[in-house]
Amino acid sequence: MRKTFFVLSLLFILSCEKKQDKKSTVSTDHLKSSHEKIDSKKDILSKEEVLKKTNEELLKALKTENYNTFANYIHPQKGVRFSMYAFVDKNEDKHFSKEDFKKFLPSKTIFTWGSRDGSGEIYKATLKTYFRDWVLKKDFTKSEYSFNQFVAGGNSLNNLREIYPNSDFTENYISGTEKYGGMDWNTLRFVFEEFEGKFYIVAVINDEWTI
Repeated sequence: MRKTFFVLSLLFILSCEKKQDKKSTVSTDHLKSSHEKIDSKKDILSKEEVLKKTNEELLKALKTENYNTFANYIHPQKGVRFSMYAFVDKNEDKHFSKEDFKKFLPSKTIFTWGSRDGSGEIYKATLKTYFRDWVLKKDFTKSEYSFNQFVAGGNSLNNLREIYPNSDFTENYISGTEKYGGMDWNTLRFVFEEFEGKFYIVAVINDEWTI
């Protein structure tokens, strides 16, 4: 009788220990899962980091005339607008959809981009020439970078925030030289908007000292 009671007691104790082991295993797995989720957040880049990398890629692509890379960043629905100076004119500034951009880039079609500050001369050029001689009039791969902040400004009205109130922009600034009292500075801005989880460019804006 005593042996039977002893055996039953032993089985009961072993059963309790197994249950405790199972509970501790579940608890440990839960903690491990939570830890993995926290660590995975470190791999997610912030919007500012993503756009800084995109800005660098765009500058390198334009410098090497790799326009296909640029075309891939054009907003699928809104296209891209080009402004010669800080003031964005929706009615006069040239605007291209991604399809039109790829169509006219290799062509010899001459576009009217706007009036040169000071002389008032009408600036006409092909799309490729505009990129080479106006958008990249300086080597902006060696510029000062800023995010959603204007480093410099001239007399030209800067209405970027009014035209694109919910957009983000990057600025690439090159300071002026002593020879011209710093007045020959140049800036290139890219304006971005998010679409289906990705950032696309909607505007390319040049800026410089204007009279």
